[in-house]
Amino acid sequence: MMNNTLKAVLLTSMLPFAANAADGMSPWYVGGGVGINNYEPNCDQKTMKSCGDDDPYAWDVFAGYLLNDHFGVELGYRDLGRAEWVDYSNKLNDVGAKGMNLGLVAFWPFAGNWSLSAEAGAFNYLISNNKNYGSEYYSDSGVAPYVGAGIGYNITDNLKLQAKYRRYENLDEDKWKTLEMESNYWGLELSYRFGSKAKPVPVVAPIVVADSDNDGVTDDLDQCPNTPPTHKVDANGCTIYQEAEDEFDIEAKFANNSAKVEPSSYGDIKDLAAYMSQHPNSEVMISGHASNTGSAAYNMDISERRAAAVAEILVNEYGIAPERVSSKGYGITQPLIEGSSAEANKANRRIEAHVTGTEKVPVLK
Repeated sequence: MMNNTLKAVLLTSMLPFAANAADGMSPWYVGGGVGINNYEPNCDQKTMKSCGDDDPYAWDVFAGYLLNDHFGVELGYRDLGRAEWVDYSNKLNDVGAKGMNLGLVAFWPFAGNWSLSAEAGAFNYLISNNKNYGSEYYSDSGVAPYVGAGIGYNITDNLKLQAKYRRYENLDEDKWKTLEMESNYWGLELSYRFGSKAKPVPVVAPIVVADSDNDGVTDDLDQCPNTPPTHKVDANGCTIYQEAEDEFDIEAKFANNSAKVEPSSYGDIKDLAAYMSQHPNSEVMISGHASNTGSAAYNMDISERRAAAVAEILVNEYGIAPERVSSKGYGITQPLIEGSSAEANKANRRIEAHVTGTEKVPVLK
């Protein structure tokens, strides 16, 4: 016979667990069951002389709490029914057991709404024997272990129907030593779980906006469709432009110590004027540079006068608007070749034309 230690072990074993209410369902449930119970020994045993009228119908009610999706704990009340037999002393035994139960239940869902279950626990029973038509009465209480198995089907999210088998051991009457019994139970249970499943949040498909010209700006924001794939674009999907800049080297010839351009040098100046006429928004800076001979002040002065002379030809000879033409002398401050060799002097004595605003060109990726 089991003692109160079993009850303590069962209770303390549940403490580390935490309840789990998934999908909006409560972890609490209640239920009840009916079935048939068969005590051992009984009329089928050879130790019995004859049988009386059994009342084998058993029933139970219970409340449960799910610790998680696979384990729960149940507390309930069970009446295992009664059985009658005549023993070899010709005395009628009228025996029944009932009481509180506490146990753990395990669940294994499968195939959609189906599940298997297994359980184990303790039955705090009161067993009685109205012997010999009530002339003798024996009763005792104790704790009997039980195990069980079942198969269930979820009718709805809340209702569950299960077929159950349970085996009870040591249903003993120890006070008078009149009974040492076991029991087999088969029955059906219907349970109700509280709560309701939360409605799933509708999945909103992401809105995919096309980018037809593959410029990184979607069509709903693209103000310049069909931009070339090689162009960099701004936040509006339009090509980013920059102003092109061009430089012209003008081979201008001057007499020694003179700022007068010789007629033979007009060819490059004419080409520059034609270019500026084709690009009416362009402007030019004529820069004069000198070789490293003589004083720096003199070279600065002569370079300024020579640059101004070329600028005047553009304006006076080729009709370029004065506001589009400027000039500046740099003397010997920006040499192409350092030193005062013949090669350096030839390279450094030069006129350059820096043209800006000629046209807008796209910035490439």
